[in-house]
Formats: sequence, C-alpha cells, structure tokens
Amino acid sequence: MLDTMKGLKRTHYCGEVDGVGNEVTVCGFTQRVRDKGSLIFVDLRDRTGIVQLVFDDTTAAEVFEKAKKIKSEYVLMAKGLLRERESKNADIKTGSVEILVSDLRILSVAQTPPFEIVNDSKTNEELRLKYRYLDLRRAKLQENLIMRHKIAKTAREYFYDNGFLEIETPMLMKSTPEGARDYLVPSRIHEGKFYALPQSPQIYKQLLMISGFDRYFQIARCFRDEDLRADRQPEFAQIDLEMSFMDVDEILEITEGFVKKLMKDTLHIDIPLPLTRMTYKDAMERYGSDKPDTRFGMEICDISDIAAKTDFVVFKGAIEAGGSVKAIVAKNAASILTRKEIDKLTEFVKGIGAKGLAYVRWNEDAQGCSFAKFLKEGELDEILSRLDAQKGDVVLIVADKNKVTLPVLGALRLKVGKQIGIVPDSGFNFLWITEFPFFEWDEESESWLAMHHPFTMPLEECLPYLDTDKGKVRAKAFDLVLNGIELSSGSIRITNPELQEKMFKLLGLTEKEINDKFGFLVDAYKYAAPPHGGLALGLDRLAMLICGADSLRDVTAFPKVKDASELMSQCPSTVDDKQLSELHIKTVLSE
Repeated sequence: MLDTMKGLKRTHYCGEVDGVGNEVTVCGFTQRVRDKGSLIFVDLRDRTGIVQLVFDDTTAAEVFEKAKKIKSEYVLMAKGLLRERESKNADIKTGSVEILVSDLRILSVAQTPPFEIVNDSKTNEELRLKYRYLDLRRAKLQENLIMRHKIAKTAREYFYDNGFLEIETPMLMKSTPEGARDYLVPSRIHEGKFYALPQSPQIYKQLLMISGFDRYFQIARCFRDEDLRADRQPEFAQIDLEMSFMDVDEILEITEGFVKKLMKDTLHIDIPLPLTRMTYKDAMERYGSDKPDTRFGMEICDISDIAAKTDFVVFKGAIEAGGSVKAIVAKNAASILTRKEIDKLTEFVKGIGAKGLAYVRWNEDAQGCSFAKFLKEGELDEILSRLDAQKGDVVLIVADKNKVTLPVLGALRLKVGKQIGIVPDSGFNFLWITEFPFFEWDEESESWLAMHHPFTMPLEECLPYLDTDKGKVRAKAFDLVLNGIELSSGSIRITNPELQEKMFKLLGLTEKEINDKFGFLVDAYKYAAPPHGGLALGLDRLAMLICGADSLRDVTAFPKVKDASELMSQCPSTVDDKQLSELHIKTVLSE
C-alpha cells in the first residue's frame, strides 16, 4: 500500500528550504539514492531545485526500512529537521543544508524510466519527446517554462499598467488569407462549411479599435499549417497589441518600454533606449537581411564601380544586366577558410541562388585571387583598398541582380561568421527595421504582390506612386529583431475605406473576393474608424532567446516535430467513421 499525505502539509519547496534547526516538510521526485548501509542519502527534486534527505542510526527503524525501498523517480513526502551539512555541495542552492528525516511517505512508485532524468541527457530527442512528461522533469526544461511564465507575467503587468485591456478573440473564425495555410475545422451543423483556427487575431483586433477599445492586449494562440524549423511551430503564442490614435513612433516607444522591463525583470539587464532603428533598405544593403544580427560586423560593401572596369565577364555581365558586384571581408580568416572550405562555400551560395563565388584569399605567401587573370594592373589593389582588406583576410564576392547578391551575401555572412567564431554566444542586440517595401515583384506571376497583409498603410509620401511606380511604395510597417531573429511584425493600418478598396484592387482581388473574404471588415470601416496600428511579439521566440535555447521545442511544453506530429500522444490520428459522418466528411487518401 502506498502512503497518503494525511497529517502532513508541505512547508517549503526543495530549493527554498531555510531556517536551520526548524522542522520542514518537502515533496518531490527522487533524483538519486545513495545507500551506504547504515546511512542513506536521497536527493529530492521539485521545480525549485534539490535538497538532500538523510536517514541514519538516529532515524526510527520503520522510517529507515521504508527509505531502503526508495528508487529513482519515486514521489516522496518527507518531514524532518533542517540542519547544516558536513560535506557541502556548491553546485546546488541548498548545498549547505540537509533534512534529517523523521517522517517519510512514499506517495507513488515509478518503473525504471527509459532514460535518466538529468540536464545533460545524451538520450536522442525523439525518445525524450515520446516520454515528454519525463523529459519535462529535467531542471533545464522546467527553468525554461518558468522563464516563459515570467515573460507572460511581465507582459501582463506592463500592458495593464499602460492602460491596455486584455480581450480574448475567437479561436474559431472565418478562413482569410494571411500568407500560410489555415488549419480548418469542419462544422457539424453547417454542412460543408469550415471554421479556421486563427493565424493571428489581426482582423478582430482591428474591429476592437473600431469598437472603441483603444488599447488592446492579448497573449494569443495562433496556428499556421506550414513547414517547421527550429524557430517555428504549427501552434504558437504571441503578445498581441493594437492601439488607436498612435503613429509609428508612439507604438515603437511603448513596445520599447516593455522590452526594457522584460529584460530587467527576467535577466536583470538594462537595455538602453531608444532602440536602434534601421530602414529596410539600409538593412538589406549593409547586412543582406531584413533581420540582421548586428552583434558582429562583416558588412556588405558595393564594389560595382571598380568591378565594371575589369575584364571579368561575370562582373561586367551582372552590372550590364542592372545588377551589382558586392563583397564581404572575413577578417583574419585565411587560415580557417582554406581553398577546400571556400569550395564548400561556393556550393553553399549556388544552393541558395547565386551562380558562383569569387574570392581573394590573402595568406602569408600571396594574394590568391580566383579572377586574377581578368584584372589589369592595380585593379586588385583598388578592390582590396575599398574593402580595407589586409593580409590574413578573405574577400568573398557575389555578382548578380541585387535580389540575389544581397540575400546570398547575407546568408554567407552568417555562415562564415559562425565558422570563424565571430558571432557572439551572448548579448542582446534589439533592432527596429522600418519602412518596408509595400510590394514585391513576383517574376513567376509577373505581378506585384503585397509584402504584408492588405490592411497595411503606405507612407503618405508614397501614395502618388501607387499608380505609377509600385516599387517605390514603402509601408508604415516595422519589425523588431533580436540577434538576427524576427521577434515581431507590425504596421499602421488603413482606415480610409476608399484607400482600402484601392489597395485590394491593386493586389488583384475582385469585388467578389473582397466581399467573400473581408466583407464584414470593409463594412465596419464605413462606420468610422480611429487611426490605429499594432504589432505582435512572438512569445515563444522571446523565451527561446532569453533562455539561450536552441529550439522552440525547448521552451514549449508539448511541442510538435518537423512533420507537425506530436510523438507523445501520436497526434494527428485517425478518427472513426461515425465522427466523420457527423461532420459530413469522407477522406480520400493519396496512393
């Protein structure tokens, strides 16, 4: 028979015991048992830490005999005298004290776990995800989820204090295009019709502004049926905001206040304000990315004017086609970036769209240049001077259209930066990216597509270009980036019904499509709307970066894997024919 808790009540968590000489009662899981014969030590673990339980020759015989039965992961409750340890352990918070147990309860017994519950587990992730409830007993994962809780707590405190109202929006909504596939939910009552799980609360929070709730806040659950990666899950949480009567500067400022409080509350770091701002154009030209990691340099440099004078057909051809020749310099990297490594980098850039990679490798002996035979006297020196390249450096050059050279060099910058060890493991560089292009040209469809949702407001000075030069139209859109990862995306919204209708049409939507997808929102704007805008901060990504985790799986209680399945519960799963019949659904499996 297992024991009960009757007559005992927990007085302390394991990692928080205090008051040497006092009686304490703790509960938790058995981390480790050391049976020395007449002396038994048990490490008891809960979410706050570990405390050592002791059973010796002063312990009552029945309690000592019960202690001999304890095994790994048993659930215990123990009462005893808190005393100073003789052999102290500096690796745990309670390493200077121990509990001499007078009352022991074995509340639950455990089979031998499929892997040891330790922080530095060598068990493969697939097995740990199958037994996620055991994996979550590890201190590191518990600390991550506790940190996620602290982030949510700070968010609520800050936005409550700044006049925001927390309002929930529907989980079952109309399917509207937001850039990814919807998760659909069939309706039992409305035959043949479907709800969608929200990709974001975008439309509803705009409607809340029209309703007069001028500061909205929600920690919202969102769902997107898209391919997964380390920083993406099919279901995720975002700190969702919308504000009326505010423009870009005010929205950024109030968000910065949250960032400052968050970093202070969670990591005790003071973030200087205002945060750095950079236009999309500058970010792309300097870093080749709209979410640059600015913790290290290696910025992109344009050498098109010099390259145009050379006889190298690759350079000249790119420039004549309206493109450019751009380069990055890996300082003191010649010993690491050998010819063999540069060949690997060449294959890398070809795999992401470049035609090739030119280079100059300036080692101790000579300036090894892949295009030297096409250069006239002094041209290589001019290139190296422009780039401020010195002996020991490696210059990497891409020639193509800007839509290729910039993102390719941006990706190459990150890869090489990690390879030569100049990307810091620590530090928090927050950065605003502003003035995104409103449209992007799609060569496949030969049309202009929106880079954002269709409710994004263009900059006022760009409105004349809507009909004449869409490539010049910039949006009142902004992203918050941390260490090269996008944390949030936001914008000022269109509130003028005529302009909104014009934007729909410019994006190729017919009257029927507009009415079918957004009719209720279009109608709402006819009854007057205050100027408003907002953003959404990724709670999961914030937690991942603050915890220093490698993946969103490490800060998500029950995550999905790459194919969007959950290994523990084995979902998604089949359902019986009765359920399908009630939903008026038949499944057709591909062969």
